[in-house]
Amino acid sequence: MLTTGNQLKAARALIGMNQGALAKLANLNINTIQNMEGAGAGPIAGRAANVHAVQAVLEGAGIEFLNGDRPGVRLKNG
Repeated sequence: MLTTGNQLKAARALIGMNQGALAKLANLNINTIQNMEGAGAGPIAGRAANVHAVQAVLEGAGIEFLNGDRPGVRLKNG
C-alpha cells in the first residue's frame, strides 16, 4: 500500500516516470502528485481516491509496495 511521499517518489524513480506522466495516467493534476510527494517520510494526506489512483497506475507499471517496519518499493518479479 502506498503510504508515504518518499515511497511515491521512489516508485516513480524506479520505473523512470516523471510527475507529469503519473498525473496524466492517474487523471490528476500534477500539483496533487507534488503535494503527495511533499509529505516526505510522513503519511500522504488528501483524498484516498487520489492515493488509490496513483497506486493503481504504479502497480500497473510493475511496482510492488512494501509496508513492513519501513515502507518501501520494488519491482514485481516476472
